[in-house]
Amino acid sequence: MTAKRSLARYHRRRDFSKTAESVGRLQGARDEQPSYVVQIHDARSMHFDFRLEADGVLKSFAVPKGPSNDPHDKRFATPTEDHPLEYRDFEGAIPEGEYGGGTVIVWDQGTYRNATTGRDGHAIPLSEALEQGHASFRLDGRKLHGGYSLTRMRDAGDSGKEAWLLVKHADERAATTGTPDPRRARSARTGRTLKQVAADARPGRGDHP
Repeated sequence: MTAKRSLARYHRRRDFSKTAESVGRLQGARDEQPSYVVQIHDARSMHFDFRLEADGVLKSFAVPKGPSNDPHDKRFATPTEDHPLEYRDFEGAIPEGEYGGGTVIVWDQGTYRNATTGRDGHAIPLSEALEQGHASFRLDGRKLHGGYSLTRMRDAGDSGKEAWLLVKHADERAATTGTPDPRRARSARTGRTLKQVAADARPGRGDHP
């Protein structure tokens, strides 16, 4: 998919007159360190959304059990549509009946450094690494730190869905605490839980920016 079309699927799935999610626009390269965000999404099934900035968008994966800081945990991940960079800050309730209806909090956010190299030892851009099926990077966030890898285990095939693994590297930032209970986890932006965000989004209450 070309960069020009990378947000088409995102826009096609949403009615922005009903959801507060960012419309977003494709953005060019930035001088800043690329960002990442991990959002907890209490939709039809609870999951974490792991997003890495590349080519002006957020390359996104649904991770049912969430990223872990334990190298022994191999987390299943499924690619989803690219999201606009503004989605890094989205926290709130997507209306019932809309695509992805449910509550979202920003569980972790920060920057990352691409650590993917080819056989010749030269760096490979993140988007290219993902296309090839393996990307390594170092996270510097509020909650996640150190090296991680995303590796494709199965191509889309007849099912139309790829299977990936998100794994923590056995480095100095590894630990054994795993992943928190998503219902008790708190936002890195506002300190709220999913339950509190859902309550704040009820009619008459408004929602936090």
